[in-house]
Amino acid sequence: MGLSLQDCGLHCSEMTSLPITELSTRTREIFRLVVEGYLASGQAIGSKVLAGSASLNLSPASIRSVLHELEGLGLLAAPHTSAGRLPTEQGLRLFVDGMMQVAEPTLQERTAIEREVGQPGPIEAALAAASAVLSDLSACAGVVMVPRREPLLAQLQLVPLSSEQALAVLVGADGGIENRVFALPPGLPPGALEQASNFISAHLGGRTLAQAVAAIKAEVASGKSALDGASRDLVARGLAVWSEDTLRRPVLIVRGASNLLDETALTDLERVRQLLDDLENKQSVAELLDSARVAEATRIFIGAENRLFALSGSSVIASPYRDREGRVVGVVGVIGPTRLNYARLVPMVDFTAQSLGKLIG
Repeated sequence: MGLSLQDCGLHCSEMTSLPITELSTRTREIFRLVVEGYLASGQAIGSKVLAGSASLNLSPASIRSVLHELEGLGLLAAPHTSAGRLPTEQGLRLFVDGMMQVAEPTLQERTAIEREVGQPGPIEAALAAASAVLSDLSACAGVVMVPRREPLLAQLQLVPLSSEQALAVLVGADGGIENRVFALPPGLPPGALEQASNFISAHLGGRTLAQAVAAIKAEVASGKSALDGASRDLVARGLAVWSEDTLRRPVLIVRGASNLLDETALTDLERVRQLLDDLENKQSVAELLDSARVAEATRIFIGAENRLFALSGSSVIASPYRDREGRVVGVVGVIGPTRLNYARLVPMVDFTAQSLGKLIG
């Protein structure tokens, strides 16, 4: 038998107001069968199907009475095109919080995750691999929020390329080197680049870029700086190209959005279009995932529980991943329709987060 959501230490976005214990044993069993049937097929479940269940010994009429009761409680709904019932978002929340049994990922799933995430290369490659393998295994969109890393800096050199362009070479305290091209102002006097480079480097040691920019701006604004006008302009240009670059860096990696266009999407194209539009807005998705950073483990958002996916009626399963010192540095997860196989995907996302954590220094 699997473990309950609470036994696994998994965290939900909010608990439903109706405790599962308020339902009778018979009502709970019928509710469970409807939800599990819907999650497996994506279709509304009718009384005739339920009457054929080995765990029930009830007539279709008795089952219909219970379904009507569950509908009155707001846990089930009846689509116009079907005599069956399917769970509402409130019903899914009740099922996830109080009834769902989760199990460990299979050996094949664990092996696939560890193989893809553990490939040699930079951490960004491992993050992309994590979102891709989650997408493949879940048939949903896999998402990973990139760590907010601000490396300490050592030096910045401004190297002339021509009369109109220069190269800003940034050297990190860890020895890493990156460079960017920026435009030079006309009529630049000799020595201005060297003066600006020395001034910037004097303020970089042991600081992040944001800290260095703040310190340099404060000194220039105070009037205590010995820089002339041309050098001040170069300092501003050299720092701006790095500040703008940092803001442009992706905050989110999304893989497998095309998985959302399955055969069931044909019956609800507007919902899928809305979901794909939501995924294009990576900054908003990252802000949603960022709320999962405070959770101890996997967090589940169902449909309208989050504003971003309220119109598309989508669910998010997300888990924070940590560095070796236990600090949360990012979030990994999947996004898909509300009829996700939560019992299978929750532990899979959690395992992926743990696998990423082993790689983060």
